Amino acid sequence: MIAHLYHAPIGDDEAAVGVGTVGSSEAIMLAGLAFKRKWQAKRKAEGKPYDKPNIVTGANVQVCWEKFARYFEVELKEVKLTEGYYVMDPVKAVEMVDENTICVAAILGSTLTGEFEDVKLLNELLTKKNKETGWNTPIHVDAASGGFIAPFLYPCLEWDFRLPLVKSINVSGHKYGLVYPGVGWVVWRSKDDLPEELVFHINYLGSDQPTFTLNFSKGSSQIIAQYYQFIRLGTEGYKNIMENCRENARILREGIERTGRFNIISKDVGVPLVAFSLKDSSQHTVFEVSDHLRKFGWIVPAYTMPPDAQHIAVLRVVIREDFSRGLAERLVSDIVKVVDLVDTLPSPLSTKKAHVVAVANNETSEKAKKSALETQKEIALYWKRLVDGKRVGAC
Repeated sequence: MIAHLYHAPIGDDEAAVGVGTVGSSEAIMLAGLAFKRKWQAKRKAEGKPYDKPNIVTGANVQVCWEKFARYFEVELKEVKLTEGYYVMDPVKAVEMVDENTICVAAILGSTLTGEFEDVKLLNELLTKKNKETGWNTPIHVDAASGGFIAPFLYPCLEWDFRLPLVKSINVSGHKYGLVYPGVGWVVWRSKDDLPEELVFHINYLGSDQPTFTLNFSKGSSQIIAQYYQFIRLGTEGYKNIMENCRENARILREGIERTGRFNIISKDVGVPLVAFSLKDSSQHTVFEVSDHLRKFGWIVPAYTMPPDAQHIAVLRVVIREDFSRGLAERLVSDIVKVVDLVDTLPSPLSTKKAHVVAVANNETSEKAKKSALETQKEIALYWKRLVDGKRVGAC
């Protein structure tokens, strides 16, 4: 079902190639391992070194990609972000590809902003480079968040197996697949994209059963729940739910914009979430807003962006199927109350800023001239250290 949803080129008499996992993290480990083994086999056959594999991603990837790189000894080459552009730039990504690149990983639904990366443009640029170099570098799509959104809200968006270089896709069933944790999926374009050496076969349960996992004994309840949701809701059911999520995200976004105090960072097309930053962080920060929202029963994470946009600090609200319009309106009301409250409080940055000014006065006039951007970076770094020290909350 998932392979057909992602337009895998499989015939009527062919079985899809995929694995059920405990989540997208395991799915990414398996997909990455398949890419590594295929690259190593190709390099061995060519008589070339195969000890320095790398993978190209954006700096906005989820931490499981860093885990994969460290656990399986693969260099992680990250495309840095820039202010106003918080996803991987396909042009820069392709520039970083070399003969040791096992794949380029694109994200369909960034954890930070919900934005879809341009997989179609990446496919076009990488196809051109492959023709020039003969490397045949493939693409993996991390659709953990967007894999059950794009097919229903943006069916014409080309990001999946319709693009020739996309060889595998992972998706989380316990995000927008509408199943409780933890279940994830990874599907491959064809049988040739999953090295047979990674698949084990057992027959002690009565018939031949192939297995390719990192986790071992686990319950089947999430698999059954996913199957139930597919046949119970169908295409129209999923489409209606995702449209409702998108509409409630719009209501929340417009309500936050009306306060006049925030910049909206997230895009209209993507995962239904709202990421936003304070227009003025000179006296108070998003970390204070997040802290005070807890008093109203809201856990809204505040965080800084990855390099090179780490001076930008944002709040994020993810809209799920049980987040109603009424809740959206209530959250906006509580955000207004919190902003009004922090305005009456002394700025916790005053001590920090006074220290910065004192140090600056002792330096030469050239060094003392700090730009607004540099000051904002210092403030964001100060609060990041403070939040890292507290280690409270969830995201």
